[in-house]
Amino acid sequence: MNWHDHRYLATGSPRQQQAYAVLLQLGVWHTLRAYSPVLAGTIPLGIDTPTSDLDVICEVPDNEQPRFAALLHRAYAHLAGYSLRHKSVRGQSSVVCGFEFGGFAVEVFGQGRPVRQQYAYRHLIVEHALLQAGGAAWLEAVRALKLQGLKTEPAFAQLLQLPGDPYEALLTLEGKSSEELATYLASLSPQKQK
Repeated sequence: MNWHDHRYLATGSPRQQQAYAVLLQLGVWHTLRAYSPVLAGTIPLGIDTPTSDLDVICEVPDNEQPRFAALLHRAYAHLAGYSLRHKSVRGQSSVVCGFEFGGFAVEVFGQGRPVRQQYAYRHLIVEHALLQAGGAAWLEAVRALKLQGLKTEPAFAQLLQLPGDPYEALLTLEGKSSEELATYLASLSPQKQK
C-alpha cells in the first residue's frame, strides 16, 4: 500500500471517498506538498467511527516550523474550531493545527522527522499489516472497542494482549512478516476480547 499516493481514497469506502473530497476541497495536498503530507489514522484503515478525524502528518524541520505554522494560519484560520499550537511530542518540537470542515475534524501535524519515521505513520503500517493478517474478525474487533470509546492503539494493544504503553508496545510488531503476524494472531481470539 502506498500511503503517500492519496488517490487510493477516491476508490475506497464511502467514508474514505468523503475524506478524499474534503481534503481536495481544503487543498491539503497542494498547500502542504513541500512537507510530504500523508493521511494517517483510522480512516485509511477502514476502522473509523463516526467521530474519527482526518490526521494529516507532515515532515517539517524545526527551522521550518514558523513558516509551516504561518502557512496553516493563512490557509485554515477562517475555519470553525481553528487552533494552532507548538508542543513537544515525544521530545520532538511539533506543530499541531486543528479545524473542522465538511463534517470532519481535521488535524495537521508537523514534526522534524521524516513522515515514515513518525509514530502515526509507523502505527499505520503495523495496524494495516495486522488487519491484513487478521481479516474481518480483527477489523470488527478493533472497531467494536473503538465504538466503546477506546483510542486506536489501546484497542489494538488490548486485543493483542500487549502490556505497557500501547503506543510503544504496538511498535514491537514492526517488521514482522505477514506469516509471523498471522501466527501470532491465530494464538489470540478477537472474540474473547469483546
